[in-house]
Amino acid sequence: MDKQLAKEFRERWQAVAAVEAEEQRVASMALKLKQLDAILRLAIGLGLSLEKSEEEIAIVRQRWMKLKGVKT
Repeated sequence: MDKQLAKEFRERWQAVAAVEAEEQRVASMALKLKQLDAILRLAIGLGLSLEKSEEEIAIVRQRWMKLKGVKT
């Protein structure tokens, strides 16, 4: 793949991403809820754990605090 082909490939995917972002922006709450439900059902069907340990929750909270600039 040469430089021009790579550039065209990237531009096409950027166009696709823009269309998808617009579709999500204008999607109704009912559709978003349906999508969330489908994701949840897929996770359950795949046997993924939906429970988080206290340690995982603490790590996420620390990251958010760091991003917000809160001193611990």
